[in-house]
Amino acid sequence: MKVKLEDNSHMIDFSHLEEMLIDKGYSAICGVDEVGRGPLAGPVVAAAIIIPHGVEIDGIRDSKKLSAARREIIFETIAELELPCAVGVIDNETIDKMNILKASLMAMRKAVMELEQAPDFVLVDGNFPVPNISQPQFAIVRGDDRCQSIGAASIVAKVTRDRIMDKYQDIYPAFSFSKHKGYPTKAHLEELKKHGPCDIHRRSFKPVASVIQEYALF
Repeated sequence: MKVKLEDNSHMIDFSHLEEMLIDKGYSAICGVDEVGRGPLAGPVVAAAIIIPHGVEIDGIRDSKKLSAARREIIFETIAELELPCAVGVIDNETIDKMNILKASLMAMRKAVMELEQAPDFVLVDGNFPVPNISQPQFAIVRGDDRCQSIGAASIVAKVTRDRIMDKYQDIYPAFSFSKHKGYPTKAHLEELKKHGPCDIHRRSFKPVASVIQEYALF
């Protein structure tokens, strides 16, 4: 259920949104974010996390604005605090079957549903609500840079996906997955053209589909 907060979301101070929800009686506020919509290879990964009222984690913001080392430090801090946290991973084959938007939303739903503690309100990064959950929720553009719980989810999702891609580097050494993480960098596009797609490439994505078509011509 997507909700509007008094129909004046343009006036909300999102940096204090979690405190506003606490004041309204919510006690288990979950932040949700996903990482990996843009890559040509690998899964899309979402994370959901509940940060109890009064707990503040220094340095949380949009994971893309943090160095890899800083993300790892915050990730370990979250793990040490043993906060309610879960991830949802949707592989490249499923992405190809249903499209990346639906797969991203599926990953977010999976993360929320895997939480050991059920949230009573869900804050989602972006424009789209998480489908098929019973909790009230609110989607926030740039939420990962505006709400602590979403920012934390962004970091958990990013670190989790990066570690997955690091493992794929060992399985597919022709591709520098530990460096570009599957994103369409110049180096990745050159590798793709030279070697053709591997098992984790998203064949519905245009650069991959184009290479497949070129190989079919030979």
